[in-house]
Amino acid sequence: MSGADPQAMAAEAGSSSFALGMRILPRAERAAIHAIYHFCRVVDDIADDQVLPRDRRATALAKWREAVAALYRGEPAGMAEFLRVPVQHFALAEADFVAVIDGMAMDVAGDIRWPDYATLDLYCDRVASAVGRLCVRVFGMAEAPGLALSHHLGRALQLANILRDIDEDAAIGRVYLPAEALAAARIVPTTPAALVADPRLDAAARWLVVKARAHFAEARAIMAARPAGRLLAPHLMAAGYGDVLDRLEARGWASPRARVRTRKAAILRAALAYMVWR
Repeated sequence: MSGADPQAMAAEAGSSSFALGMRILPRAERAAIHAIYHFCRVVDDIADDQVLPRDRRATALAKWREAVAALYRGEPAGMAEFLRVPVQHFALAEADFVAVIDGMAMDVAGDIRWPDYATLDLYCDRVASAVGRLCVRVFGMAEAPGLALSHHLGRALQLANILRDIDEDAAIGRVYLPAEALAAARIVPTTPAALVADPRLDAAARWLVVKARAHFAEARAIMAARPAGRLLAPHLMAAGYGDVLDRLEARGWASPRARVRTRKAAILRAALAYMVWR
């Protein structure tokens, strides 16, 4: 594959609940975000493929790693060629693309189950905050506030996802709740299925809610300082997933657990508030 279809990338990114934040970007910025989103979607699909054996998934990620390296060497990049213009236009860092691949490789190497919090934080940095570091360059943020926003908002969003997707992750053998949270709830984990049926799961999940809320608070404080940049998309993501976290906490984690999804109404309210605030 010599590149990705720009229309397909736009449709893929446009399916997101936060498409409004992308849609109002200037053309070059919008195309760059679509390309970043497509890259992340492709490597995430490799990591989550439950049919392909682990060794073949690892090989597929290694091919992406080499394609990205070729791109930064100025050589033909094959399947990563669609990233060339965004990389050149916005000085996107190779290390951030590599970090995303490294995060996906953590899922491929073995099913992540009750990691210690430091390992979970590293995972969140790679699969979420690294994506943020790519995006804030496109949004035109200065380095210091951009790195800080990426750090906190990426982790906040990923932790909210983990808290939302506990059952879906357990169904494929993964449990991202950290060992410290389980220990605080006095859970000695045995299997993912047993863990999600344990009535003490609620206490373990709430331990992680505290961490997520701290990151959301830091991210909102950074955005409240009005740093330079096109920040509608981060505002919408913070509002949308903050609303998900609120509803998860209100629902709790007792069985059975109803699915909580992002609400367009919450995102639209945040968009209107942002337009007035800016």
